Amino acid sequence: MRVPLYFFTIFLGVILAVHLAMNGKVGSALNNPRVGNALFWCIGAAAAVLIGLTGWQSGALQPLKQVNPWLLTAGVLGASLVFAIAWLIPEVGAGAVMITLLAGQVIGGLILSHFGWLGSPVEPVTWQKVVGVLVMVAGAALATLTK
Repeated sequence: MRVPLYFFTIFLGVILAVHLAMNGKVGSALNNPRVGNALFWCIGAAAAVLIGLTGWQSGALQPLKQVNPWLLTAGVLGASLVFAIAWLIPEVGAGAVMITLLAGQVIGGLILSHFGWLGSPVEPVTWQKVVGVLVMVAGAALATLTK
């Protein structure tokens, strides 16, 4: 039964929204979102090293030889993504950013799953999924463009 995993994912979405808003608040408080983001990533890197060391095993990095170097650019992508979101939240609001970000994630996830990219199980796009995405995008537009 995958239902508990979906609820856990919703919980992670809430945590992500709070996390990104916190980063935006730090950048706003410093009056410099770039410095706030850099600080955020330094603290995050230290935490990631500590977490990684708790499961460290001899030879843990040996399989890295088989990893396509392109995949390692995810760190740069993540830092750039969080910077952009931290900059956007004070500009347009956490709600609008999260709603439109979620719509983009659903579209991206649908594409990744359709083609099975990056290890995702293949799940072809169906007309029901397309309708769902269109309803979500319409909902995002209603929630963000109306005052």
